[in-house]
Amino acid sequence: MAGDGEFDFIRKRLLPLMEGDPAGLDLADDAALLSHGPCEEFVLACDTLIAGVHFLETDAPAVIASRALRSNLSDLAAMGATPRAYLSALSWPAALPDAWRSAFVDGLAHEQARFGLVLVGGDTTATPGPLTISLTLVGSLPVGTALRRAGASVGEDVWVSGMIGDATLGLEVARGDVTMPTACRRAYEAPEPRLGLGQALRGVATSAVDISDGLLADAGHIAAASRCRLVLDVDTVPVSPAAAGWLAAGGALERLMSGGDDYELLFTAPPTQRAAIAAIGRDLALELTRIGRVEAGSGILARRADGTRLETVRTGFTHF
Repeated sequence: MAGDGEFDFIRKRLLPLMEGDPAGLDLADDAALLSHGPCEEFVLACDTLIAGVHFLETDAPAVIASRALRSNLSDLAAMGATPRAYLSALSWPAALPDAWRSAFVDGLAHEQARFGLVLVGGDTTATPGPLTISLTLVGSLPVGTALRRAGASVGEDVWVSGMIGDATLGLEVARGDVTMPTACRRAYEAPEPRLGLGQALRGVATSAVDISDGLLADAGHIAAASRCRLVLDVDTVPVSPAAAGWLAAGGALERLMSGGDDYELLFTAPPTQRAAIAAIGRDLALELTRIGRVEAGSGILARRADGTRLETVRTGFTHF
């Protein structure tokens, strides 16, 4: 594995295991698509969360349950799917108290009721290592309507939902950093999967991705899958009042745009869909902001209003 990053490993080592099955979508999207009769497709998404990597070991059980289920649901949202059920694989450290495990399951029960899905299977095991939670989500949608990372075309608009960067600041609050705005903590602990938005964008958006790795990194995923260039006007990227205050006090915009865990949707659409997208935002009471455009080329260009490029050390999160 030496010399390979996460996405190189997927492309070089895991993609051959797909053996050309179209359900895997070349392992390039947020989920897989399985045909289910002439009118419906199943959407399958799987994510793993590890203590100390994807959540803090000091997080409450309910917070961990919330982050586990909601981050997985965001993958369904990015495809435009309706959630149906999930499976769980839970690896418990031997020293974890029964009361903690019970509180975690109670948290899952609360979250699945909130989003209308049920547990249908999985596995539990003991481990000497850190707490590890793997969930497989099952959703559905009408045949041929799934949102994909591929599909953006030159001349289209780039949009984003909600606010960017609060989860990055909220994580630091959870870590005990008293200089960060406490109002951002909920964005880290209970991200909102944009399921209604994803469903409403079917037939409107040409490509979509959820912002899990960071706005810049996930914009790069659309650019790579669609073989185009995304030009982002970073001064138009929406931030909350709390994050704006942090920026005014000397915070770095590039940190908000590369921090990850926002679980908002980034999507592209033709200019002819601007009115439809505005109507969707009003119907959902959700801010949808046009932050750029699709051009010929490759990769992403993030620049300010004066034309200067936003320089970043990294564009977002990767596992290796």
